[in-house]
Amino acid sequence: MSYMPYLADRAELTDATDLITMFGDEAGLEAASRADRSRDLGNYLHFCRWRQIERLIILLSVERAVGTVH
Repeated sequence: MSYMPYLADRAELTDATDLITMFGDEAGLEAASRADRSRDLGNYLHFCRWRQIERLIILLSVERAVGTVH
């Protein structure tokens, strides 16, 4: 993975873990759906927020270290 998601606050991590708990393997798709819904409503702030949460969910699903390991 060549990018790291930008997280504006702790609530985004909470939302990501809540989606993982509720939707399991489909959590990323749910976040993408929420992003699309926000875009369709013209809410670009929530669109960007849900896209980043989608990326975070993908990152959390990787079963190896990502980035620099010390």
